[in-house]
Amino acid sequence: MAHFAKLDENNIVLEVHVVDNETITVDGVESEQAGINFLTQLYGHNKWKQTSYNGNFGKNYAGTGYKYDYLRQAFIPPRVYPSWTLNEETCLWDPPVPQPTGPGRYEWDELTQNWFKLV
Repeated sequence: MAHFAKLDENNIVLEVHVVDNETITVDGVESEQAGINFLTQLYGHNKWKQTSYNGNFGKNYAGTGYKYDYLRQAFIPPRVYPSWTLNEETCLWDPPVPQPTGPGRYEWDELTQNWFKLV
C-alpha cells in the first residue's frame, strides 16, 4: 500500500490516504505521479505528496498538521516547544537539552528548559 498526504495551500497535511500499489504502478514501476493523478481524479483535490512509514518518501511519515517542505523534501511535524530547533538531518524537532536515557518516562518543561521524570 502507498500513502499520500493531502496538502492545503500552505503545504500543511490535511489527511493521509492509502492507495493500492497496483494503482500507482506504471510499466512495473511504482509512480508517485500516478498516485497523485488517481487521487486528483477521485477527490478533485490536486495537491498531494507521497509519504511512507520507512522514510523513503518525505523523510518522516506524514501526519495531520505536518508541513511538507519542498526544499528539504520532508514532512516536518508541528513544533512541540518554542525552544526546540529543527534538526536538518532528520527534519524533527530537537530539545535544547537531550532527553535522559535512563529508565522511566520524562516530560519536557519549557519554563525551566529541562526534563523532569514522571512518577
